[in-house]
Amino acid sequence: MDITVFYGSPRKGNTYTATTIFTEELKRLGAVNITEFYLPEAIPEFCTGCQKCLGNPNSSCPHAEYVEPVLASILKSEALIFTTPHFACNMSGAMKNLLDHLDFLTMNVAPRKEIFKKRAFIITTGSGSAAAIKLIRNYLMNWGMNRVYSIGIRMFTDKWDKMPTNKQKRIDRKLRKAANHFYRAKTKHPCIYSVFMYHIFKSVIRRYIGKGNYPFEYWKEQGYFGKCPL
Repeated sequence: MDITVFYGSPRKGNTYTATTIFTEELKRLGAVNITEFYLPEAIPEFCTGCQKCLGNPNSSCPHAEYVEPVLASILKSEALIFTTPHFACNMSGAMKNLLDHLDFLTMNVAPRKEIFKKRAFIITTGSGSAAAIKLIRNYLMNWGMNRVYSIGIRMFTDKWDKMPTNKQKRIDRKLRKAANHFYRAKTKHPCIYSVFMYHIFKSVIRRYIGKGNYPFEYWKEQGYFGKCPL
């Protein structure tokens, strides 16, 4: 199984430790090949909101030299893992910057067929992990991801080793159980949300964006105006 992991912080702290436990369990379960991207190193430039990738092929992005390797890894992987600490009430800025650079993957621009059969897992740590999970999940569902799983670990310390030993063991078991479930998860029928978004944007792109514009031409080339590809 090929898996791409995105680390939302350069610090090898709680989130990194949790992710390591999760990926170690995946490797124990079978042949797993992991490609890792550390943020912000992997994409050191901020998205400027120029919108070039929304009206043109994504290669038009001024930061394409960083985005293209990320996209290639996403498309070849069977599964994706997004990890981030809980910063200032949400995901890290580096993780948000990654998702902003990939905004062309949303259903209303140029969604990729390869993503429609993939599954993703979100790992967050901190006092308010649910908020970060919710926003990342929304991004991924708008890509047409088949299933998105998650685990939020509430902790009130910046050092894993400062937690009581019994709590560390409890979190370890929880992460390994989640990894087992994720490893064995099968591709399912598309989520109702994704199907709904597909039909909404199929109509919007056909009626209001129209011929000659990139989203329309991309959808036409991919055959999205015919049978639902999800």
